[in-house]
Amino acid sequence: MRDEMGEKDDNLEPVDLDLGKVLTALADPHRRRVIRELAQADTGTERTCASFQLPVSKATVTHHFRVLREAGLIRQVDRGNSRAAALRREEIDTRFPGLLPLIAEEISP
Repeated sequence: MRDEMGEKDDNLEPVDLDLGKVLTALADPHRRRVIRELAQADTGTERTCASFQLPVSKATVTHHFRVLREAGLIRQVDRGNSRAAALRREEIDTRFPGLLPLIAEEISP
């Protein structure tokens, strides 16, 4: 479901998580790193996109976070002049049990 700005609605149900979209999003090592760091953090942790310090341009960071958001892996909240990302832990754990621990345990490339 999309809101008036064309972004994913925060009312995502676990059944709405599409395996193909999730796997495509996780295929990229930078996006997997974001999910790994959020999975290792406390539940409810929100981080700004810049805090991940991805070694890519700002436009590419924006692209990576859009892919993660559209796959349903994260939700983003506007925080003034930046956006904070939070893991959709409950939805992911319900739909794909064991996925987040697997990602959290992955050794960084």
